[in-house]
Amino acid sequence: MLHELRIENLLLIDRAELRLAPGLNVVTGETGAGKTLLAQSLDLLLGGRAGSGVVRGGAAEAYVEGVFSIPPELAEMELLPAGAEEIVLARRVWPDGRTRAYVCGRSATVADLRELGSALLAFYGQHEHRRLMLSAVQLDVLDAHCGAGQGQLRARVAEAYAQASLLEGRVSELREVASGRERELDLLDFELEEIERASPSEDEARELIDERERLRHLETLRGAALAGAEASSGEGGGVAELLAAGAAQLKAAAGIDSRLEELCERVIALGYEAQDVATALRAYADGLEASPGRLEEVEERLALFARLERKHGGSIGAVLVHAERCRARRDELERADIALGEAQEELARARAELAGIAGELSERRREAAPALAGAVRERLAELAMADADFSVVVGRRADGCGPRGADTVELLIAPNPGMPAGPLREIASGGELSRVMLAILSAAHGESRAIAGGGAPLLVFDEIDAGIGGHTARAVGEHLRALAAGRQVLCITHLPQVAALAARHFTIAKDTSAAPARTTVSALDHDGVVGELVRMLGAGEGDRAATRHARQLLRAA
Repeated sequence: MLHELRIENLLLIDRAELRLAPGLNVVTGETGAGKTLLAQSLDLLLGGRAGSGVVRGGAAEAYVEGVFSIPPELAEMELLPAGAEEIVLARRVWPDGRTRAYVCGRSATVADLRELGSALLAFYGQHEHRRLMLSAVQLDVLDAHCGAGQGQLRARVAEAYAQASLLEGRVSELREVASGRERELDLLDFELEEIERASPSEDEARELIDERERLRHLETLRGAALAGAEASSGEGGGVAELLAAGAAQLKAAAGIDSRLEELCERVIALGYEAQDVATALRAYADGLEASPGRLEEVEERLALFARLERKHGGSIGAVLVHAERCRARRDELERADIALGEAQEELARARAELAGIAGELSERRREAAPALAGAVRERLAELAMADADFSVVVGRRADGCGPRGADTVELLIAPNPGMPAGPLREIASGGELSRVMLAILSAAHGESRAIAGGGAPLLVFDEIDAGIGGHTARAVGEHLRALAAGRQVLCITHLPQVAALAARHFTIAKDTSAAPARTTVSALDHDGVVGELVRMLGAGEGDRAATRHARQLLRAA
């Protein structure tokens, strides 16, 4: 329930405060006075789009605030203070179109307002009852009359449809894989054979690079080794020969001074080491002999490695990783036929499950369709459409089953006797469409959320009574009041027959005596209501007949 609505600097309204009553509340006023401003204010509280032109001229910002009772389904929301009995939604709008949302005084997102607003109020205007023409909405209307468990069954259908769609995608993917399987296998086999035949390794590559350097500089290496051997040997004045001569002299001198014995031994050891080095260098030089063509073989091997690196990642390691990927992909392709068969079997099971659940959903819809049609016909009779024929036709989707099941729903109406029934979107006038929507809501006893949330504690109607009058207007008012039993209804109306039934009556007036124009919102007392009804009846102030008529309307309420 909406307790208070506060509006500041919104279009023509500089300041307005409305305290709504339980039951039916109405808003009336001259054409052009700005009755729909209240609807715009509530739309902002629902998280609707705020245009840059909604701020009153000369004002720094517009502000809208609503104080609501908290319905049980919102009591546990994290946005709300624990134990709170009321919730305050607010929205600020600046001239450049920027907005800020608040929940109970704390900053919130527009999405938060939408979530809360959808549970607090439902809005019905020209756009909303035009939505009845949409096939998807007509399906929702029928589902809302199918009884307990329909929502869960629809959710199961949607889940089964999603699973079947996922598997269809998997089967399609595997079929595409199978279609190019042989070509890809040939390519994988070629690349794997090339890599496996080369059998590259990082260690071998390093060894081949070292060997290539040796082979390219063979004579240089041999000459250096032989020169070193000659310098180190014990012949021809080499180091070993010189050390041997020195050691002989030291040995003789050690007989005179024993302290030279150790030094002599060290010189002898150096001679042996020099001789060993000379021997090793000669062996190295002898080992440098290479078979004819060896350098060419090494170059070819390294060139093969380089080609593989260029093709598969720039290094031997990358080549080996690519080979592993090729093997894994080849295994996957070789298993593709098996995987495709398994996926097709799984898809068949998923489709069968979907068909079963969708069939149950269809059966419930077919059973509920006559009951919905009968209930709506009863309400239409009360809304001055007693001769109208209304039916609900459940058909089959041409494309099989979708996320909402396998059915189409068409609401058919023949407004007058002798007329063939036709789709609501083709036959019904604006006034008839409004009454059909009201009949559906009344038939649902407030439980339908098919049209913008019919189960909300506050229903807002923006000129739902357009295009009707007389006894029909009275009937529409009675139904609006019936809808308001146990909840709250706010109706923006131009009909005195509807306004006379209100628990609280607000009027909107525009003052153009000064610029900018200013719109005021006032709650009327009994005399004010009588005066406003007189105006709505098209009479001037003081018209006795119109005043009597207005009082009769109020007494009849």
